[in-house]
Amino acid sequence: MSRIGKRAVAIPAGVTAQIEEGILSVKGPKGTLSLGLLDDIDYKVEDGAISVMPANETKRARSYWGMQRTLVANLVDGVTDGFTKVLEITGVGYRANAQGSNLKLQLGYSHDVDIAVPEGIEVKTPDQTTVEISGNDKQAVGQFAAEVRRWRKPEPYKGKGIKYRGEYIFRKEGKKK
Repeated sequence: MSRIGKRAVAIPAGVTAQIEEGILSVKGPKGTLSLGLLDDIDYKVEDGAISVMPANETKRARSYWGMQRTLVANLVDGVTDGFTKVLEITGVGYRANAQGSNLKLQLGYSHDVDIAVPEGIEVKTPDQTTVEISGNDKQAVGQFAAEVRRWRKPEPYKGKGIKYRGEYIFRKEGKKK
């Protein structure tokens, strides 16, 4: 039994949710998000909350129950607060600069890395070694952060590279003479 799936997702003031033709649409101050609904799960919008329950007792329905409830909760959180990932760049000469709809990275390669920022995502660089990625879709924010990090993952000897804020980098000792 899913423990997280049993709890209904509360709909805050200023947010509306409706189900039409197998799609759940949630509209709030930060925009509109939608989610395709599964046949194995029952969704109900009532009394200021969205409840998610399995439609039958199959293994597939029970296994998707908690995940679908979390996806619905992410829709509600996204249209109210949004999501943010912060990346930190460590290394001599490594820097980032947000220029309009592009993110320009200097990561020790012979060329600069230009990454196009997808629609619906906002990128800020408060300083040269910090990149703040924000948007209302949690999956899109996380995917773009992973794509930026992929250009120079942190290495274990000096810790140079791009890491998430709060990420622990396991450090190795190196050669001994």
